[in-house]
Amino acid sequence: MSLGDEPGYGDGPRGDDGGYGGSGQTRTRLPDRPGDVYGGARRRGSSSRSLITVVGVVVLLIAAIAFANRGDNSASSGGDSGAKSKTSPTAASGDHPVTSKAAGIPTGFPHNTQGAQSAAANYAVALGSTSMFKTATRHDIVSTIYTSAAAGRLQGPMDQAYSTDFLGKLGLDANGNPPEGSTFVSRTIPIGTKVEQYSTSGAKVSVWYMGLIGMSGQTSTDPVSSTWKTWTFEFQWDNGDWKIVTDSQKDGPAPVPGDDKAATSDEISKAIEEYGGFTYAR
Repeated sequence: MSLGDEPGYGDGPRGDDGGYGGSGQTRTRLPDRPGDVYGGARRRGSSSRSLITVVGVVVLLIAAIAFANRGDNSASSGGDSGAKSKTSPTAASGDHPVTSKAAGIPTGFPHNTQGAQSAAANYAVALGSTSMFKTATRHDIVSTIYTSAAAGRLQGPMDQAYSTDFLGKLGLDANGNPPEGSTFVSRTIPIGTKVEQYSTSGAKVSVWYMGLIGMSGQTSTDPVSSTWKTWTFEFQWDNGDWKIVTDSQKDGPAPVPGDDKAATSDEISKAIEEYGGFTYAR
């Protein structure tokens, strides 16, 4: 879930720093080809949906494992926004830009509700990226954004979930690479965030997002399609940053599909190469 001359998480090759959003600032950064299996018509449902379901099941399974083993980190309401934040539009209102990163992911989020929301949005982007389909980068992501205890519990189950068989069903080889001439797409695009609970020691934040997943290529049987979900993270304030204790997903809310003409595989591949991801600030 490429950046032109700016490397990052998302899709396609990355530069030396491996960052998915660039400099680690919380301002937005700007970041194969073959024939056409998209047909030029708007897609409604395909075997991609089954792949998305599989990915969702994997995530929910992992979240369930983490939830079953986590400590009770529910804290009484407090902090800078009380028990629950009021509903508010997600605007670029953050006034504490993140200035550091680890494994290419912004870190050092402010110890307040804005920081928790920024962490949730950026972590959703990392967890929804193609880097999760490669063992080494997946390990880096998990160890960076989860608490050490949660990361230790999740690493093994995640490796089993992203098995060679599972990758093969997505059209990837054992190393998570697409066939030559094809582009594998997996992106999470946050639409907004909401603080469900907050205290100085922990927070629960939901991210409403649109996801893209599929293979763009002449021989692809699963063209890139979109999905709408809500990803909820339970955080712990750990060693000066927000870290995930457990997370879960649910479908929707999904808008009514428009009448846009579906792009060709060439157009999708080119867009993935030219339009990179973002870092996010509340």
